[in-house]
This record gives sequence, structure tokens and C-alpha cells, in this order.
Amino acid sequence: MKKPNILLVFTDQQRYDTIEVLGNPVIKTPVLNSLAENGTAFARAYTPCPVCVAARYAMHTGQMPHRTDVVKNSKMPDGRQSFMDILSENGYQTFGTGKMHFTFNTGLGTLWGYEKRATCDVERPEDNDFYQHIKSRGYGHVVDYKGVRSEMYYIPQVSQLPAHLHHSAWTVDTSIDFLAGRDKDKPFFMMTSFEKPHPPFEPPVPWNKLYRGPDMPLPKRPEAGETLLTAWNKYQNRYKHRDQGVDDNLIRMLKASYYAEVSYLDYCLGRLFDYMAGEGLMDNTLILFTSDHGEMLGDYNCFGKRCFLDSGARIPMLIRYPGCEKGNICATPVSLIDILPTFLEFAGIPAADSYSGESLFGIMANTSARDTVYGQYDREGRALYMAVNTEYKYIYSAPDNKEFLLDLVADPEETRNKAYNPLYIEKTRQMREQLINYFKNEGYTTPLSPDGWKAYPRQEMPDDPDAYLMFQDPPESIPHIPGYETASNLRKYYKNSHHAGLGWY
Repeated sequence: MKKPNILLVFTDQQRYDTIEVLGNPVIKTPVLNSLAENGTAFARAYTPCPVCVAARYAMHTGQMPHRTDVVKNSKMPDGRQSFMDILSENGYQTFGTGKMHFTFNTGLGTLWGYEKRATCDVERPEDNDFYQHIKSRGYGHVVDYKGVRSEMYYIPQVSQLPAHLHHSAWTVDTSIDFLAGRDKDKPFFMMTSFEKPHPPFEPPVPWNKLYRGPDMPLPKRPEAGETLLTAWNKYQNRYKHRDQGVDDNLIRMLKASYYAEVSYLDYCLGRLFDYMAGEGLMDNTLILFTSDHGEMLGDYNCFGKRCFLDSGARIPMLIRYPGCEKGNICATPVSLIDILPTFLEFAGIPAADSYSGESLFGIMANTSARDTVYGQYDREGRALYMAVNTEYKYIYSAPDNKEFLLDLVADPEETRNKAYNPLYIEKTRQMREQLINYFKNEGYTTPLSPDGWKAYPRQEMPDDPDAYLMFQDPPESIPHIPGYETASNLRKYYKNSHHAGLGWY
């Protein structure tokens, strides 16, 4: 008997609170609403690392970042099995489309267990399937085809491509093409990986006017919000050009564009599900929807990720499979590292005992002893660490030498740090020891001293407001027009050039 199919729908930088039926009265997500209503929604899903590469590597390998040493956006080491490898070895036809962010030495186009991939995040235009697609349709002149970055990174903008050529539409088109041409004698694993709503926020026409700035709620700005920030929040705000004052009209427009990106990918996903329903695939396919990490989106006057507050680290996670309970809400904390053992159990493939995560099936059935999930970003003097359960979240920031304790029952919006409150000293100690003991049991002693956390010098931002600004322009987008040369367009631009020479990297 043929094994059942598996579909992983993955988004990039999507907050946990962007699904209408799960409590957001502003955003419209009818397709994700239906997925939640016909399956299980995990109310406390977290990324093991709030940044793209490390979160994805942890998910694909089922291993926590401290085990793989992929703790930020860096190179991925070769040699570890992905769940695509395992599924392929067990008879699955594997296909991936969209953003994968594979940073192996062999390049972003690495297959890593996929039989075939449709690429969109490969640097060389001739190897980028998405760029070749828009070029063949007369849009090869568009160099910022996924939005203008650098100073415009967090400025709402309109896509330079029509809706039917937008990246979200292409991701679904290539998914449908695979399903139409697949080997029907084999089960399939497909990863449909949207690059949005990752910035730049650039929905296509007419989706750019689905939401309007004045209708958007303002971000979360608790009175003591500044005390909840780490050095990473401040550093991110700087290099994303967002730390020189607050403009509420701009922020509401930005949120409107972000929501429009989510609604448009929801709409595109509906086309995929309609096709699958027409082919009779919805009845024998596990569908898991999630994201790599969140987006601060102005909360606490911050932007980006690299943060273990819910805005940056809590993610949506929905699962639907044949015979599943409908409309279930699971409150047990879960993580991206649980996806690998879940897929293997569903496919009837024995899982090794060495994975960091555990199957979501046991968690949903309440047969798991799971009560806490963990997280890490970066290492040594730049590291952030997290432990979270249903009642408390503990965070330690090495660059600040500072602890954070959030009471998730009394303060679910995370508005106040209780770590130094005399009434919470004992709970802070308990959570600290739990996280430290977790690392000790894992044999990971890098962040530890005999007395607890290893102390490092405090990290401070330089006074110069232009220090550490980020520029990520494609070289072909920089004008070189005789007589109009400027200091900016004469310099040589490199993608991620802001990383060079910084003590943080």
C-alpha cells in the first residue's frame, strides 16, 4: 500500500498572530482559517532560533542549534541528513519550491534530499528559476523583483511585478506543476516555501490596498517596553534604518503591507488546495503550515527578528491529516524541531532517538511529557537563550548580561520583566537552572561557568547614528551614468555588506 503524501507549507517571518480565526479581527485569511478549523492549531509554537538559516537547518535536521553550531545566518555544515533525505530513501518523490536558504558551500541551489527544486534565492540570475520565469514574460528588466531593500527595507512599497508573476503566485504555480507531473505510483513530499511576508513588504496590485494604514492597530508599546529589549533589538533597529524616530502613520502603513502579503499568500495557497481537492489529494495528505520565525513589526518600537519575545520567536503552526480531530487547539509548547519526527511517524519510518524534537502526534494525544521548549540565537558573548512553558518564559542575553522572566499567565502580552521582582526571584532561579541543566545534559558547556552563565563584556551601540547601516542592493541596481556619479554609486556593493568588519559577526 502506498504511503500517504506530505505537504509542508512554509512562510518566512510570519508572526503567530496573523491568522483571522485564531484571534486577529483585522487580517483576512480564509484559507488558513479553514486549515485551522479542519485540523489542529498549536497555540504556543516557537522557533528554536529566530533567524532564517538556523531555524530552517534545525527544522530539516531535527536538531537544536547548539548541536549543529548553526546558530545564526551562516554557512550550513555538510553531512547531516534532512528529512527530505530520509523520505527520499523511503520511496517518496521529493520536491521543493520557493525560499530554502540553503547556505552550503555547494551553493543555494543544493538539493539536500530533493529530487528536484524550483529556486528563487540563488544569486546567479541564470540559475534562479523565479527570475528566469519573470524574464520569459517580459520582466527581466526588474532587478529588485522581490522588493527594494537597504534604506527601503522597512518602507511599505508596491511590487514591481503584477500579481500573477509575484513570488507568492509563482511558488504555488510551481507546486501545481509538480503535482500535475508527479509519479503517481509514489507518495510525494512537497515543500511549498513562500518568501513572504519577509521584508521588503511589497504586495502586488490590487492587494496593496486591501488594508489601509488608518485601519491598522498600532504596535504593542508597553510602558516598560524599553526594559525588555536586548542589544540585538537595538542593533537590528540600527542596521534596518529604523532607530531614528517613530512615525505612526508609516508604521501603520507598514503593518497594512505586511498583512496584505499574508493575505495574498493565503489566496495563492487557496489555489493549491483547490487543485489538490480536484485531484483527490486532500484526503490522503498531511498538510503542515508554519513559519521560520516572527517579525517585531513595531512592537516595543522594534523591527526584525533575533528576539525571543513572542513577536519575534512565536510562530503559527497548523496541521491537518486524514482522520484528524477538527478545530483542536493544542496549548503544549512545540517547536520546528518537532516536524522531522512528525513526518517520519506519519510515513511509518522509524525515527532515531537522537533527534532533539518529538512527534506532534504524541503531543496532540497528551502522551508526551513535553512541557518546555528551548531556543538559542548566536553564541558566546552575543548569544540569546530561551526556555518557555505554558506559564513562564525565561530569556538570558549574554551581550547584556541580563535575565528576563515573563509571566505568560498574568502578563500574556509580555509587557514587564519580572526577573528582578522580589516576588519572582525563586521562579527566575528555577527557570534559569532548568535552562542551564538542559544545556549541561546536552553536553553544551560553551555558555556556562561553574556559577551559572559565563560573563562577557557588555555590548553597546556606537553613538554615530549611521554606524552599522545595512545595504543589500544587487550590483545591477546601482546606477553608473556618466556625469551623475556619486560617492554611493561609485562604491562596490555587496549583498549583506553590513556584516563585514563588525564585532557582532
